[in-house]
Amino acid sequence: MNPYLSATVASLQHGPWEHLLVSMQWVFVIYFVAINLGYLILNYISAYQIVRYMREYRANYLPPGLRDYQPPVSIVLPAHNEEKSVVASVHSLLQTNYPEFEIVVINDGSSDHTRDALIEAFGLVKVPEAYRARLHTAEVKGVYASARYPRVRMVDKANGGKSDAINAGVNCVRYPLFCVVDADCILQPESLSRVVRPFLEDRRVVASGGVLRVLNGCSVANGMLSKVGLPDRWLPSFQVIEYLRAFLFGRMGWSPMNALLIISGAFGVFYKERVIAIGGYRDDTVGEDMDLVVRLHRNLRDEKRDYRIVFVPDPVCWTEVPTDVASLAHQRVRWQRGLAESLWSNIGLMFNRYGGAVGWIAFPFMLVFEFLGPLIEVVGYVSMIVLALAGLVPLKSFLIFLAAAIGMGMLLSVNAMLLEELSFGLYARPMQQLRLFLVAVLENFGYRQMNSCWRFYGTLLWLFGLRKHHRWGHINRDGSWQHDAGEEEAMPIDPHAARSSQP
Repeated sequence: MNPYLSATVASLQHGPWEHLLVSMQWVFVIYFVAINLGYLILNYISAYQIVRYMREYRANYLPPGLRDYQPPVSIVLPAHNEEKSVVASVHSLLQTNYPEFEIVVINDGSSDHTRDALIEAFGLVKVPEAYRARLHTAEVKGVYASARYPRVRMVDKANGGKSDAINAGVNCVRYPLFCVVDADCILQPESLSRVVRPFLEDRRVVASGGVLRVLNGCSVANGMLSKVGLPDRWLPSFQVIEYLRAFLFGRMGWSPMNALLIISGAFGVFYKERVIAIGGYRDDTVGEDMDLVVRLHRNLRDEKRDYRIVFVPDPVCWTEVPTDVASLAHQRVRWQRGLAESLWSNIGLMFNRYGGAVGWIAFPFMLVFEFLGPLIEVVGYVSMIVLALAGLVPLKSFLIFLAAAIGMGMLLSVNAMLLEELSFGLYARPMQQLRLFLVAVLENFGYRQMNSCWRFYGTLLWLFGLRKHHRWGHINRDGSWQHDAGEEEAMPIDPHAARSSQP
């Protein structure tokens, strides 16, 4: 070893820095243990809730005679440069098994042929329809309707970003409930019924969200999911496990406490008047979906109202995930910036006198483990590795750190996979289960650490006010789901049908 380096190491080992190094080691270990224990508790809450849900709702959504009592819903589909997927998404929505709904597509100043593709596919023509601008948006150029598809309308407007597009759709919808769906998503026939059910069961519900599943590796025919499969590439496969963790025990764990802080912007139902009352979606954030839910909580808590924001665990919405590293990195950086903007602009909710579980448990959890988490994780990994290589960390301490950081993360990933198989069982073939298990293990060796680095970078961008643009965040997609995935991947796509023999 270099004499200077040897002297430096000796001074650190025996000088005043020794106690600081020891303290840092244990801070990192305690943090990694705490965050994984927190997720483990959410996991067990979710397991109980999902088993209960499957017992109650494994049959049809509602008896046939009661279906007509479901409230009408407006489906809002914001689209910007989505010519490759928007027509298939609208066809998927048209096959929704729901008594009364409309589809409002918002073309947000697309520079490709999104507008023309919609006009050609659905025979849309411009109509002199009144447009009530209750929420301020960019210029609306016209409203289009279809004689062949009376449920479908299109709002053509100048580009203003996703939030602005959704607000334009809210201005145009006719029904008291609206459902936001991304233009690259595919719904199952019962999706809308299941996500609206909480509004029927409890008058206090103001918002409801459903599960997102990875569409890569699946097959879509005539706008409907025909076969369920797994991606044939590692990057989207890792995201399958990531989505299972995030939805099946992340959001499902918070819902019973009425502490759900995010409903995915790809699929959620909201009470229109309540959203308008808080000013609609903010157009100065990249995390408009989380920001809206946090503001709903804060506003309703301030008004001391009795309300519910709930989560439905059915795998009801399928979305294509990034297949290249650059697109995935861009997406995760945006998500982290959106998280930071949503939390800090609503910091008054934390430890609020009337904050309830959302203000006293969920908000601090998100702030410490989701916002600060990437910073602590990246610094922890780098410093522990450097100190271990320099001989400043005992092997025992380093192994404890790895067990806390990687071992428990692996446990959570495998638990998410098992929870999926025990409940909905969409990946029921032995080879699919084996591959999911391998992915659940391997994603902890590199992928999660890489994800932490992207999120850390997103935090820095927000902290220093860099790249403050709030437009559409597009990613490259391969569109593989638009082709047959092969007979070997064929599976029943209704989770209730697939698990009808469950207790």
